Amino acid sequence: MIKIHVGTDREYDILIEKGLLKDCGALTAAVKAPCRAMLCCDETVASLYGEPVRASYEEAGYQTALFTFAPGERSKNMGTLTRLLEAMGAAELDRGGLLVALGGGVAGDLGGLAAALYRRGIDYLQIPTTVLAGVDSSVGGKTAVDLACGKNMAGAFWQPILVLCDPETFETLPPETYAGGMAEVVKYGMIFGGRPWELPPAEMVAACCRHKRDVVEADEKEGSRRMLLNFGHTIGHAVELASDYTVPHGQAVAIGMAAMARAAEGQGLAPAGSARELEAVLTGLGLPIATGIPTDAVKAAARADKKRGAAGITIVIYDRLMKITMEQLDQMIEEGLA
Repeated sequence: MIKIHVGTDREYDILIEKGLLKDCGALTAAVKAPCRAMLCCDETVASLYGEPVRASYEEAGYQTALFTFAPGERSKNMGTLTRLLEAMGAAELDRGGLLVALGGGVAGDLGGLAAALYRRGIDYLQIPTTVLAGVDSSVGGKTAVDLACGKNMAGAFWQPILVLCDPETFETLPPETYAGGMAEVVKYGMIFGGRPWELPPAEMVAACCRHKRDVVEADEKEGSRRMLLNFGHTIGHAVELASDYTVPHGQAVAIGMAAMARAAEGQGLAPAGSARELEAVLTGLGLPIATGIPTDAVKAAARADKKRGAAGITIVIYDRLMKITMEQLDQMIEEGLA
């Protein structure tokens, strides 16, 4: 078993091992005494892992309830959040209760925010079942739902008490979902160096989680250095929003990284040939590097980015942060998506 300690204000461990899902109840009981617990997952994950996970928790002494929602980013909204909070109340979770976010990034973001809000904050843990959640979104305590005006616009920083990753769950992912997660793996390679996408699954997750652990420990609330992890996300989130979330997050991030790389190289902000090298990695992993969405729609969506300030926005060019105006971002989007 690979164990990675995260030393944020609330410290916790990431445990990575093939087959650990069957022991999730006992592993959780080692850090939190059995209590009432709500399992939160989408309907697809529930059909695959809901009952085994619930059985593991019941065997460890937890009293469990199950909340499910329709798969996809469109469920990450205030309506689903409200239903989850009401379900937690109906299940009689108290301040000592537990929420278990089982699944991909949507389950983690939604469940984590519900835990942060319910009774002003209860414990939760992440059990990622996708590459994207395993290497990125399950770690770091960012929780959120989308609003009509933009992605992840209502959220909180709320660290989990434990992250349990079983790479065996990646084997049940559709090819598109698996590829989408690899976009986040490529992101870590582009920022920190190396080729983590070439590692076996457990080692790949561990490599990315160590990078994220180091960044989050240095900048838990994303005041500066943690912004590096947004490489590809400013344009990527805009692509998601402009597509009404028909473009999945990972594919949108791939498009965003490629677009930013092309624009940066065109403006002399990145080495010649670097964009083509990134594009080759992305396409080799089955990821898109362009979109048919009109550029004006992407530019309009980018103006709803939650990171936007009065003076503009901070963008990421590989391992560098750069503050630009929204007009300059418009130009980069035009050049990058041309």
